[in-house]
Amino acid sequence: MPGIHDSAEQGYALGAATYQQGRPDYPAAIVDWLRSSLGLIAGRTVCDLGAGTGKFLPFLAATGADIIAVEPVREMREKLQAAHPGAVALEGSAEAIPLGDASVDAVICAQAFHWFANATALGEIHRVLRPGGRLGLVWNVRDESLDWVAALSKIIDRHQGDAPRFVSGAWRRPFGTTTMFSPLREQRFAYRHVGPPHRVIVDRSLSVSFIAALPPSERSRVERQVGALIASTPALAGKDEVAFPYVTMAYSGVRLG
Repeated sequence: MPGIHDSAEQGYALGAATYQQGRPDYPAAIVDWLRSSLGLIAGRTVCDLGAGTGKFLPFLAATGADIIAVEPVREMREKLQAAHPGAVALEGSAEAIPLGDASVDAVICAQAFHWFANATALGEIHRVLRPGGRLGLVWNVRDESLDWVAALSKIIDRHQGDAPRFVSGAWRRPFGTTTMFSPLREQRFAYRHVGPPHRVIVDRSLSVSFIAALPPSERSRVERQVGALIASTPALAGKDEVAFPYVTMAYSGVRLG
C-alpha cells in the first residue's frame, strides 16, 4: 500500500493486539466537539481515515453519523472488524482513499494524520469531502508534567528514529501552503486512562509503532525498563489501578473551494 511508513506498516502489523489493549480511549467531551466542530449528526457521513483497530469508532457512533473506516494495515483492520462487526471497514491509504468525489461530510484522523501529512493526502481528503465539509485531527498526547510520564517518554523516544510524530509539529507543514482548507482551530481536553499498570503503561508503551517494530530482544528490554520505572515510582508501584494522564488535542478545518 503506497504511503505507509515502515514503522507503521511493520509495527502495527506486529502489535495490533497490544494496540487494541493498551491505547487509551478519548474524553467524553470529544463527542460534543465532533458535533459542534465537524457538524456530525444523524444523516451525515464521516470517513475515519487511518482507523486502526477502531478505537475512535464509538465516539463517532455517538453522534449518529454514518461511518466509513479506512485502514491500510490488514491486521489492524481485522481487529477493527472483530471489535465492531457491523462497521464498514475498507482497505485504503490517505493517498488513495477508496471513496468517490464529494462523498462524505467529514474526515477524521485520530492518532493518524502525522503518518500521512503531505500534499497528496490533503488533496485526497479535499476530493472526498463535500463542499464545506470538515476535516478533524485528534491526538492523545502524554502529559509530561508528571515526572514519571516524562521518564517514560525518555525510555520510548530514544527508539523513534525517523518515525513521524505529532510532537515534532511536522504534520502542520502541508497546511502552511494549501488553499484547500481554512486555518485549523485547536481545542484541548484533559483525559486520564485508568486501569491496571501493565495495560495502561506497559501495553501502551509497547503499542508505539517504532517500539512494536523493534527486534524481540530490544522490545523486551524496553518492557523491562518500563516495568522498572513502575516499580520505582511510589505513585505506581504495587497499585492495581493507575491513571495515565493525557492532553487530547483536537483540530478542525473547513474544506474550501
